[in-house]
Amino acid sequence: MKTPSIPSKLPRVGTTIFSVMSALAQEHGAVNLGQGFPDFDCDPNLIAAVHSAMQAGHNQYPPMAGIPVLRERIAQKIQALYGYRYDPLQEITITAGATQAILTAILCTVQPDDEVIVIEPAYDSYLPSITLAGGKAVCVPMTPPGETGHYRVDWQRVAGAITARTRMILINSPHNPTGMILRDDDLRQLAAITRDTEILILADEVYEHMVYDGQSHASVSRHPELAARSFVISSFGKTFHVTGWKVAYCAAPAALMQEFRKVHQFNVFTVNTPMQHGIASYLLDPAPYLNLPAFYQRKRDLFRSGLQSSRFKLLPCDGTYFQLADYSAISTLSEIEFCRWLTVEVGVAAIPVSSFYDQPQESGVVRFCFAKQDQTLLTALERLARL
Repeated sequence: MKTPSIPSKLPRVGTTIFSVMSALAQEHGAVNLGQGFPDFDCDPNLIAAVHSAMQAGHNQYPPMAGIPVLRERIAQKIQALYGYRYDPLQEITITAGATQAILTAILCTVQPDDEVIVIEPAYDSYLPSITLAGGKAVCVPMTPPGETGHYRVDWQRVAGAITARTRMILINSPHNPTGMILRDDDLRQLAAITRDTEILILADEVYEHMVYDGQSHASVSRHPELAARSFVISSFGKTFHVTGWKVAYCAAPAALMQEFRKVHQFNVFTVNTPMQHGIASYLLDPAPYLNLPAFYQRKRDLFRSGLQSSRFKLLPCDGTYFQLADYSAISTLSEIEFCRWLTVEVGVAAIPVSSFYDQPQESGVVRFCFAKQDQTLLTALERLARL
């Protein structure tokens, strides 16, 4: 018996670095600060809301685009935070996680040989999604930390990458893995370089409620000119500590959302019904997401203070729940080898930043996730502080 061979649509894709490091952490009993998810529970009130929805009989297919009450509350949240009103019936769709929303936005817009500008380092689903759509990723690196210590988007370089084939620019803020946030001036520059073009924007804003030190999230939804050409994606999994539920949403102008839903209905069709009802009920109180910056800033500060006496050089973290650390004063190993050594010999797992590039670039920087219980962080810090 012979299994037919098939040409791979993703020949360069193998086991992700996240799976590799998590398996290594489990094998060696290391504290896993690699994968980006909390090790603590969500609010019991959210569980109760979902339980109530199940008991009320909300267990069959919901509308393809999501239940109306949830879409209305998302529209209200966006308007309250950013001043832009989306039509909940035509311009908001509930998705099976943000990764599905990203793939769907790309599949519905990118034609074969279209170009999509991706700013690196970048979340690992972006490039495969573009490949599956038949498009070509044009990777533009951020300005590295250098003397300022900050990663920054070089908008002149982004503008220089635009060609007649550019279909989309993909942005991410707060940014995974760097912790950088875009500011209002960044949005103004993005608007200037896309003005009078047919270029779309895909804005990955899943960490929108994790912005620190009194700064505010510069959502594309704040900027009407950009909102008119953008798919804006956020995640309840990230916001409410329920990454395993895989519930997110996409907001976009009606003409774009019409095409988005054509792909969505044949991709996942619809999303978990009781979770949608539970989240809709939970959104009546804005406190959980309004208090999230303070919640994670305290964890960020705990983690950073615990490494002050080490030889790690900490890069700024303005948002997300990721902290980058330069280890060049500790080792000359490559990033992947340093992460392996750190996991096996020190007992803490991290992720090499080089894995967030299409063509791996060594900078001697690794990513830690601080979305963990305090005791988890303290255990990791006890081990890392010796370095």
